[in-house]
Amino acid sequence: MKPLIVASVLLLAACAGGGAGAPPPERGPTIVSLNPCTDAILAEVAAPGQLLAISHYSKDPRASSMEAAVAARFAATGGTVEEVLALDPDVVVAGSFLAPATRAALAELGMEVVTFDIAADVAASKEQIRNLAALAGDASAGARLIARIDAALAAAAPADGESVATLLWQPGGIVAGEQTLVSDLLVRTGFANAAPVRGLSQADYVALEDVVAAPPEVLLIAGGELGQSHPVLGRLGDMHRARFDTSLLYCGGPTIIRAAERLAAIRAAAS
Repeated sequence: MKPLIVASVLLLAACAGGGAGAPPPERGPTIVSLNPCTDAILAEVAAPGQLLAISHYSKDPRASSMEAAVAARFAATGGTVEEVLALDPDVVVAGSFLAPATRAALAELGMEVVTFDIAADVAASKEQIRNLAALAGDASAGARLIARIDAALAAAAPADGESVATLLWQPGGIVAGEQTLVSDLLVRTGFANAAPVRGLSQADYVALEDVVAAPPEVLLIAGGELGQSHPVLGRLGDMHRARFDTSLLYCGGPTIIRAAERLAAIRAAAS
């Protein structure tokens, strides 16, 4: 091969990234998540192989906010220092209730620990998404997820602009307060949280007798208490009753999309 042709081939190989001195592609920090809400967001914004493990809660249908097929793609830990150490992540993401002793032990082992509070509304959830995407090193992934959330909320907004009085009956027979993410989602999808009107605040208990005595326009049942499946509820003709999966109650991020779609379907049926 002529010298000029050889030189041209080598130059093209180097430009294509095949040169011996080409720098490796940048990679974000490896992450272990110990919180089911951050699990769901990081599964969306982290690069393949970057999220080393999620919390064991996300493997449990009773506690997970993730779809089972998504959770199955990741390993899980019970949140012990030993399990996290074995994975050797750069960053550990947890909820604000992480035990101080666990946090101190992880920090002493050289791992950065970042904690997040429970998102109280959609705006707070979007901020979490931005922060977690930045932590993972891909702000654009966070922006894409937020755009999907905005589209889902816009699609779920009621065309008539009216609000339907709704009681959300959660596990344990309790109700959601006004300063909660699910209450914000109710408002955005055409419902009005009836708990405050009844003098109820976050985690107050509601008995079956209370519902029967003053039925709301819509009763969303997200629990499995005996009273929540009582036959008498089916005889309250002016009340629309619907199931609302517990996996949609507490976490933001991609869970907002599924919650908005479910609430829109309930709102359409109630109308």
